[in-house]
Amino acid sequence: MNLEQIHSVYFVGIGGIGMSALARYFLSLNKAVAGYDRTETNLTKELIDEGAIIHYSDDIQLIPHRFRNIEGTLVVFTPAVSPDHTELCWFYNQGFEIKKRAEVLGIISRSKDALAVAGTHGKTTTSTMLAHILKNSDIDCNAFLGGISLNYNNNLLLSKKSKYVVIEADEYDRSFLQLNPKAAIVTSMDPDHLDIYGTYDEYRKAFWQFISQIYPGGFLVIKKGLNPGKISADVKCFTYSLYDIADFYPRNIAIREGCYHFDVVTPTVIIENIKLGFPGLLNVENSVAAIAMATLLNASQASIQKALESFKGVKRRFEYHIKTETLVFIDDYGHHPEELRFTIESVKEMFPGKKVTGIFQPHLYSRTRDLADEFAQSLSLLDELILLDIYPAREEPIPGVSSEIIFQKVAITKKHLCQKNDLIKFIGSQPLPEVLITMGAGDIDNYVEPIKNILLKKLNT
Repeated sequence: MNLEQIHSVYFVGIGGIGMSALARYFLSLNKAVAGYDRTETNLTKELIDEGAIIHYSDDIQLIPHRFRNIEGTLVVFTPAVSPDHTELCWFYNQGFEIKKRAEVLGIISRSKDALAVAGTHGKTTTSTMLAHILKNSDIDCNAFLGGISLNYNNNLLLSKKSKYVVIEADEYDRSFLQLNPKAAIVTSMDPDHLDIYGTYDEYRKAFWQFISQIYPGGFLVIKKGLNPGKISADVKCFTYSLYDIADFYPRNIAIREGCYHFDVVTPTVIIENIKLGFPGLLNVENSVAAIAMATLLNASQASIQKALESFKGVKRRFEYHIKTETLVFIDDYGHHPEELRFTIESVKEMFPGKKVTGIFQPHLYSRTRDLADEFAQSLSLLDELILLDIYPAREEPIPGVSSEIIFQKVAITKKHLCQKNDLIKFIGSQPLPEVLITMGAGDIDNYVEPIKNILLKKLNT
């Protein structure tokens, strides 16, 4: 497909984080952009302000006229959209050029040197850290991010001079297999998306295939202890770790004034006096992976230090909404048991002695069914739990699967099942928490502002 011959791009599911970055990319090329999404969000409003035409009903009649011309029009869809979606079916029946989001990203990435960041968790923060380091160095980069960078208030970063493009490599629906990166980071391979892969073994095989697609002469940065599969002799492999000695690892980790301070040992030098202004021990680990990649690309020590100190994070990744002596409110996208565990442990480390209350919205029936025990173990690290009903996303209900199967296994005594629509009223009826975390990948973020408002009201009365 020759993107230069494309004049109009229509997105089925334009409001997704990955789809919106592609929409912004085509807008930057002065292409006409339009699309459908199920609901209006801040992201779709921003896209409209940037020039996109968006509607929220699955209706062929709402497709703008110029996007009905088969010549020069590309249709992009996300696997999260049902295959019987009316508009998508109409485009297929009319014979339009139709590509998955991952296919288009793969086409774009092949025009540059792709730096892909993959993993069950950690990939959004790590890729955003890496992009921020490169932006603060002489290397620079383009980037398609899986979250909104708080430094740039965007999920798309562009450069007119850099040959590199940082890409969050999503394993869902095997999307990352569309990529042939120059270099890659793999943060984790914990079981997930078993509705797609069937077994953990198949899940790992997909990561091994992704790793095998690194270009000859490239390199892999992988968390120590993970099995990378069969690596080409032309691809160099480097390990990183938070706790163990590896090719890249931190030492002298200390918390001072709410920030992590540490050194990073590399194969050639020790980068001293790194200050990470972004909370969470997991993010020290993520920063080591980003530092490893940036170092291998010859970013200077000074640019690494400067970038990490100024790194503000990613929207909905350990994002502070209230931070006072008596009340802390954090929102986090974590939706896998390991992510929850790291988030809760990090909060307890940052605020020792404080009571930690968590509100968790499970994401997907299949993930809840497959990982109920693991979810319960992680959530039992809380002092108090408010557990919401499952956000179904793309799935139909599975008989016998509800939040109850997690709730029954949670070991703490202070736990509550709560319907989403009752959440604000419930919080209003409870004592003011010391530390509150909202966690989940569904629509729990829609409740962050109402929760913040009611907490501030209680705090000031």
